[in-house]
Amino acid sequence: MNLAEKDLQQIQAKGISLEQINVQLENFKNDFPPFELKKAATISDGVQRLNDEEIETIVELYDREACQLTVSKFVPASGAASRMFKDLFAFMESYDGSDAAKSIFEADTSFYSPYNFIHSLNDFAFYDDLKNALANDSLDINELLTKAEYATIVEYLLTEKGLNYGNLPKGLLQFHNYGEVNRTPLEEHFVEAAKYARAADKTANLHFTVSPSHRAKFLDKIAGTQATYESAYDTTYNISLSEQEAFTDTIAVNKDFTPFRLKDGSILFRPGGHGALIENLNRLEADIVFIKNVDNVVPDSLKADTYTYKKVIGGILLKYRRQIFHYINTLSKDSTEATIDAAIAFYENDLSTIFPVDFHQKTTSEKVEALLQKLNRPIRVCGMVKNEGEPGGGPFWSVNADNSVSLQIVESSQVNQEDEAQKSIMMNATHFNPVDLVCSLTNQNGEKFNLLEFRDPQTGFITEKSKDGKELLAQELPGLWNGAMANWNTIFVEVPLVTFNPVKKVSDLLRKEHQ
Repeated sequence: MNLAEKDLQQIQAKGISLEQINVQLENFKNDFPPFELKKAATISDGVQRLNDEEIETIVELYDREACQLTVSKFVPASGAASRMFKDLFAFMESYDGSDAAKSIFEADTSFYSPYNFIHSLNDFAFYDDLKNALANDSLDINELLTKAEYATIVEYLLTEKGLNYGNLPKGLLQFHNYGEVNRTPLEEHFVEAAKYARAADKTANLHFTVSPSHRAKFLDKIAGTQATYESAYDTTYNISLSEQEAFTDTIAVNKDFTPFRLKDGSILFRPGGHGALIENLNRLEADIVFIKNVDNVVPDSLKADTYTYKKVIGGILLKYRRQIFHYINTLSKDSTEATIDAAIAFYENDLSTIFPVDFHQKTTSEKVEALLQKLNRPIRVCGMVKNEGEPGGGPFWSVNADNSVSLQIVESSQVNQEDEAQKSIMMNATHFNPVDLVCSLTNQNGEKFNLLEFRDPQTGFITEKSKDGKELLAQELPGLWNGAMANWNTIFVEVPLVTFNPVKKVSDLLRKEHQ
């Protein structure tokens, strides 16, 4: 690859090494290998299901032990809300108020249609703000509705003329109406933290990843609301923000694998996807961390199940964490056959990992070394909901680079869809990944793991995109809960579907779970 001096300066300014660039270019040329699935993880075969008595016991364990540790909530919140309003943007551009436009508008009354949005306006938490934004320009929302000037209403919702929702992050939109006040997802995460991530001294730690362009807006919202929630929930919040690091961006290329250049001749770099956030997570000072997407929140009336199952997955994490530490300490002092056999049984049965065949031919000391290496890793407990056709990843038993088999979260794009056997395994998945997990980031001595050491670099993505009307190839890093955590000890637990309520499109806020 021939690079000019200005290219080298651009790369250096982003903190990316030439070695990284060359690796990324080779990935484009060779593509990433597909996952080799063994089978879907199902109830009692990779996914745990707890009964009421077990839930009560594990919640008590969490309440008793979590307060002795540093607990944090990690919320990826950098995503813009523009995709929520994709259909409304198109409507705003195309609707001209003509009879033909009105006819098209009225013909589609489906849930996600502009018709349903317009006729449900007063059911959205942002309705009053939108009405006031119009009034500031002497426009009456009811008159606009009467005159069928719908595009004006949408314009004041999406653009700088009004609320500018089309250019804000999801975390700062009005999601839920509580009568006198409304709440954003940011605020709903304040409430959640007070209920399951509060320490004995009544402090709760929250970390939000944000985009540089939205950082100031987040800080303003936090400054304007934090004291209110601290008073209401008798909690002191330690809130921190971070941004996706520039050195995690990946180079974009043309179809011939040469660098894609912008009109000014500079190389196009694109964000490396949510997998880049492993760098942010790695800097967090905490023993255990709950991870949940910013838009997966519900009003207070539905939060009880969320609180319970956060404590369920947290309690399971603490239970297995204690057992793993026990086996590490025991193996370090006692390498008898009985001890080794017990550790192997625990790792295979409880941590759902099948050792490669050659493991059993190892000497005693080699087995102990291998077991300690496997046990001494970050731990994650991932909630899984029943699969009801949602797009995205799911829980599977997958073959790893060392020929062991373990639990992984795998996306459909990571599976060879031309292999009928692999496709069949993917299609038979019973559960779906809602991004609801809790992680243990420290070892038995309280020392932090370097999370970057537990990634599988061969689990990235190649996608086709476009820029300025030209096609390009883009590359995403191993996903945060996919390849970035591929070599963690993993437990999957079934959680109820009611705990998964993302807002992908604005009309999702009309669902009963958000009203």
